[in-house]
Amino acid sequence: MSAVAFIGLGIMGSPMAVNLVRAGHHVAGYNRSPHRVSDLVAAGGVAAESIADAVQHADIVALMLPDSPDVEAVLTAEGGVFEMAQPGALIIDFSSIRPDVTRALSSQARQRGLRMIDAPVSGGQVGAINAELSIMVGGSPEDFAAAQPVLQAVGAHAALVGPSGSGQTLKAANQLIVAGNIQLLAEALVFLEAQGVDTHAALGVLSAGLAGSAVLDQKAHNMLSRCFAPGFRIDLHHKDLGIFTEAARSVGAISPVGSLVAQLVAAARANGDGSLDHSALLRGVERLCGREVRDSA
Repeated sequence: MSAVAFIGLGIMGSPMAVNLVRAGHHVAGYNRSPHRVSDLVAAGGVAAESIADAVQHADIVALMLPDSPDVEAVLTAEGGVFEMAQPGALIIDFSSIRPDVTRALSSQARQRGLRMIDAPVSGGQVGAINAELSIMVGGSPEDFAAAQPVLQAVGAHAALVGPSGSGQTLKAANQLIVAGNIQLLAEALVFLEAQGVDTHAALGVLSAGLAGSAVLDQKAHNMLSRCFAPGFRIDLHHKDLGIFTEAARSVGAISPVGSLVAQLVAAARANGDGSLDHSALLRGVERLCGREVRDSA
């Protein structure tokens, strides 16, 4: 089993690090907010006092951070991963960041005698807790093979989809599809409620047919109960759709529906819903309909 440094122990990172411990890896975790390390320590991991403390003996350095600047800072700052990691260490970046930033950081890693793959995930908090994440990997076949024990401990499916940056590109497409599904589910639910349909029964029927999806299975309950505790925050989905929009523009890929969904997510954020789960896009549909926006039922 590997010695793993896990940096970023938030909603996703904490259960992923715990699952690595359960798989037999030796995990040292670091987070800017120290209390976030408690679940890892309870599972048998170690709390590191700094990035340097976490990575100095690690074979593998895993990152799960909010955005491109956070990853850049953790890797390149004084006392960061590039400076303090062991030669030959493999960096697995589970964060969702810009593909161009990933490619630049991967090049810097190679220049320092390190290896790096981008491995953003899909499946949300539930997938992280249950080790059922779908993992989209960009990098070399050799590094993908070396990462398998870690990838298998946190996910149900991992695929190498191309060279460095390819995983981040696929994650941007994934986030486009997820946001579109959530938005349409929200619109359908508001429509059904307005018609007086038994929504619990209706969504059960929908889930069994072609309209069924992981989004419906995981997010319909949030919408029905108006309980939007964050499993994946609107703020982060807004960031991801910005990555998609910029990357699509750079290659001339036209996405009219995607552009509209990105604006609807931005509107939800502008209306103060950024800290809520992305299923709270329902609240935006209610606003557009002139309805009172309801809180938890």
